[in-house]
Amino acid sequence: MLGACLAIPAAEQPAAPLATAAQILSLPAQFAGQRLPVRITGVVTAAESDWNGQFFVQDATGGVFVENFKSPHPMPGDLVEIDGVSAPGAFAPIVTAPTWIILGKAPLPKARIVPIEDLEAGIEDGQRIEVTGVVRSARIETPRLLLDLAVGGYRLQAYARIPPIRNIQTLVGARVRVRGTAATHYNAALRHLTSVGVYAPTPADFVVEQTESVNPFSLPPIPLNNVAQYRRDSSPGKRIHVTGTVTLQHLGEDLYLHDDTGGLRIRTTQLTKVSPGDSVDAVGFLEFEGYLPVLSDAVFVKSGRPPQAVIPKDVTTEEVLNSLHHADLVTLRGKIVDRATRPFVREVGAYAGIRSSWVIQGEGLSFTIEYEGPRENSTLRAIPVGSVIRASGVCLSDIGADGKLRSVRLLLPAPSDLRVLARPSWLTPRRLLIGLGIACAALAAVLAWSLTVSKKNAALSFLIREREKAQQALQEAHDTLEQKVKERTAQLKVEMTARKSAELQFKAVLAERTRLARDLHDSLEQTLTGISLQLNTAAKLFQRSPADSSRHLDLARNWMHQSQVELRRSIWDLRSRELEQFDLASALRRSAEQMFAGTHTSLTMETKGENKDLPEIVEENALRIAQEAITNIVKHANATRVDIALEFGANALGLRIQDNGTGFVPVRVPTPGDNHFGLLGMSERAKRLAGRVSVDSAPGHGTVVLVEIPLEPPSHAPATVTDEGVEI
Repeated sequence: MLGACLAIPAAEQPAAPLATAAQILSLPAQFAGQRLPVRITGVVTAAESDWNGQFFVQDATGGVFVENFKSPHPMPGDLVEIDGVSAPGAFAPIVTAPTWIILGKAPLPKARIVPIEDLEAGIEDGQRIEVTGVVRSARIETPRLLLDLAVGGYRLQAYARIPPIRNIQTLVGARVRVRGTAATHYNAALRHLTSVGVYAPTPADFVVEQTESVNPFSLPPIPLNNVAQYRRDSSPGKRIHVTGTVTLQHLGEDLYLHDDTGGLRIRTTQLTKVSPGDSVDAVGFLEFEGYLPVLSDAVFVKSGRPPQAVIPKDVTTEEVLNSLHHADLVTLRGKIVDRATRPFVREVGAYAGIRSSWVIQGEGLSFTIEYEGPRENSTLRAIPVGSVIRASGVCLSDIGADGKLRSVRLLLPAPSDLRVLARPSWLTPRRLLIGLGIACAALAAVLAWSLTVSKKNAALSFLIREREKAQQALQEAHDTLEQKVKERTAQLKVEMTARKSAELQFKAVLAERTRLARDLHDSLEQTLTGISLQLNTAAKLFQRSPADSSRHLDLARNWMHQSQVELRRSIWDLRSRELEQFDLASALRRSAEQMFAGTHTSLTMETKGENKDLPEIVEENALRIAQEAITNIVKHANATRVDIALEFGANALGLRIQDNGTGFVPVRVPTPGDNHFGLLGMSERAKRLAGRVSVDSAPGHGTVVLVEIPLEPPSHAPATVTDEGVEI
């Protein structure tokens, strides 16, 4: 049938439904996936309550799995007629999308006794079979009893109805016969077989043929080193009893025991915690892993004996090579040549942690040290590669088919069992190789440099000879040129002297023009502004109060007189400050009072620090800056209050002028191009003294002018714009 299916292309398959289980199972996966019609009649052999409606059906040609998600589903013993389509399944072809009719009841097909090898290969998938074996473990996984059976050197799982037994563990070690449907467990992604289970649908399909005659714990214990030796009463399906002291436990996986004869590895999934030094009794089945004995499927109990420490044995390399201390607690020495860590998860008990391992080179023996913990141990991590160590742990040997030792592992019970005898020297092989590489690279660089220098020297010698020839020709030209240079130099000196005189004269004129422009602005314009204000006030008061207007006319005449004086000083600079006593604070107060006379502006002035004589240029420029600021207030601010603070500091002169006027936006400061020279003049005067002027203002919040002039000028700083205002 398989050959026929392979020979017919998918498009030419007959439309008649597949009528037997053998026809379905013979389909290759690509044909089974074409959903070919199926109509078979058979007996339901397995339908577990937790299979979500799926079941096995078997006819005279074989058994097949039916993928069904309907409820209710047929039960074991139902004779059914099924209509559906084929599907490739996860391991073997199946029937899917079924509808069925229950035709009645029928006896289950007779279970065939099959070779365990065929069963483990998946050949009997879906068939009713019969196996006999020894129970290695038993546990209840509702709604079934789950048994691990040892059958002819193989292990398989059997699922049966829960028998009326008070203690299920009494089945361990019993010889049982199970009849049921073989079902494969598989890797669905790869369509690979992983294990085989047998599902017994009725209580009659599970028969206990023979139980253990005595409790194995009541038997005399066998010395650990004698478990694999000849005993007349030994049997593969018979559990043996051992006792010893715990040296190491991997919970849910391994337990290592020690007695006077040696050590033994106990395979157990029991989750009872014990500590090194505890005495326990264990029973289990003798097996061999790597040609060495191990007690599998074991259970253990703590004995009444008090705990006792196990002293590790100092062993020789020859003894380890002969596997004389397998599973025993020993001490080995060597040098660390490599180290690694990796996470691990133990399924039984859901334990996870970090496994650290070291590769050790001993005398005539290389071995591996392993330590398991919930996290990486910082003390062990700090041991450097190359250290000479002494380690005590459980020795595990791995022997090949030729009887020779292939590898040795040493399992550490605790981090303290690994001790450093000597740390590596600084000059490790790796560092030596790095140093040698650097030296070779440096040597290669030196050689390359030497070759380059040699080539350059040869080229340089040629150039020197050519240059000597050129120098002779140049010397002749130089002598001729030198005479011409002397003549031309004398001529240029005359011309340069005349040009420098003209430049100095121009700079002097320009400086004087700038000074006159600044003085005219700071004196004449300010005075004219005062005169204008007084005249305007007098004109307004003349009609109402001629007497009051006369006072303002007198003030205007005073301003005019002052303007004449200052104009003469600005043009001829004839006034000598040394011949008069000048007080900056008094001059500033007098000038401010004159400016605000006749206005509605109140003035307060405060002087801080000791009033002292200042350089003439400082006093002059400070006064002019203040007058310009006051003039701006009178012209533009409409202020009702002005506060002036003059501070004589140890290293600087400070001036603060604040008004409550209309304010302005200081981001854009008027320039001479706008016919506004006030702020520019203030800035120039401050810069000339290495000082600075800053203006802080906002519309509706008045204006603050801060002036700072160092008495010992620092390095000149350029104008900057800050967040608080404009620094000019």
